[in-house]
Amino acid sequence: MNTVRLGIIGLGNMGTSHLRDYMKGAHKNMEITAICDIDPAKIENAKNILKNENIPSFLSSDEIIKSGLVDAVLIATPHYDHPTIAIAAFEAGLHVLSEKPAGVYTKAVREENEAAAKSGKVFGIMYNQRTRLAWQKLREMVQNGELGEMKRAVWIITEWYRTQSYYNSGGWRATWGGEGGGVLLNQCPHNIDLMQWVCGVPKRVRASAYYGKYHNIEVEDDVTAYFEYENGATGLFITTTGECPGTNRFEYTGDKGKVIIEGDTLTYVKLDGSVSEFTANSPEGFGRLKGETTVTDYPSGGQHSEVLNNFVDAILNGTPLLAPGCEGINGLSISNAMHMSSWTNDWVDLPIDEDKFYEMLQEKIKTSTFVKEVVETKVVDVSGTFGN
Repeated sequence: MNTVRLGIIGLGNMGTSHLRDYMKGAHKNMEITAICDIDPAKIENAKNILKNENIPSFLSSDEIIKSGLVDAVLIATPHYDHPTIAIAAFEAGLHVLSEKPAGVYTKAVREENEAAAKSGKVFGIMYNQRTRLAWQKLREMVQNGELGEMKRAVWIITEWYRTQSYYNSGGWRATWGGEGGGVLLNQCPHNIDLMQWVCGVPKRVRASAYYGKYHNIEVEDDVTAYFEYENGATGLFITTTGECPGTNRFEYTGDKGKVIIEGDTLTYVKLDGSVSEFTANSPEGFGRLKGETTVTDYPSGGQHSEVLNNFVDAILNGTPLLAPGCEGINGLSISNAMHMSSWTNDWVDLPIDEDKFYEMLQEKIKTSTFVKEVVETKVVDVSGTFGN
């Protein structure tokens, strides 16, 4: 096989964005051979983007998966569908690239990971922020020990400002039954993934989430979370869709230095020794370690197209994935822990109690505006998991 035949499932904002990149020639060794959405109007729009009225199109994910026209699928549907469609694709012998998040709750994503492993097919997730070279550099510095043992990590990511109009644009948005969460599950999966990619998964989480604080929605739009790591290091994660102007600043403090990332600028303060050793041994009560500061601007990386091209290379040539799909559960477990901590007003240990989280989420879904609407019209069942 020299070319991967790709099917796009879900032709909303992200699905059509991938189509436009494809038409710009951003993808290599890949051909979009089929498209799928439950909305015929979106299919017609996709055909117009592709300038191909004859491209095979389907109204259900089962049909495109069983069509024999694709080697792989890119899943760009609402969140609850991601694991369900992925599992069906793996069982049909297809490779899968999923948009973020991997799912809404880890119990379903764990089943997705198991299906991927059993199939032996390539499984990727669209964590396009991993292509940013500043973050790749920081991860390299952490892994090679250049910064010493982690002491603290703080991310203020409040650039996700959204208006009420944004939330009104789709009935599934910002509902427990339709989306499964708010800023943590829609805007922040990339940020949570990058934080765990660099720092690892914390051992426990304490979070305060505010529901409909700045918007007329039922899910969270403002969150502050405190992390504790196995080595005693701490972390802070602050996010919202209700502030303008926002901030995007990440600080990683190690025993031998500090890194600050703002946008694509990495500021590195390299200390001339170890803080812990200096603290224990210096005779100067007000002494301070000296350091050298460097500021470097990095390219943003290839973003979505780079992840998709890497996925295709993994299928054709066995190239290691930049964003393996099985790692999607890491960030989701942290997100689930934040929600559970807010709901219980208590610490939550990781790995979380997946059954307990699922039960608590179902209680939220039962009172969801989205579920009330769809139950009345008998579109889906009360579980809140809606098909393609």
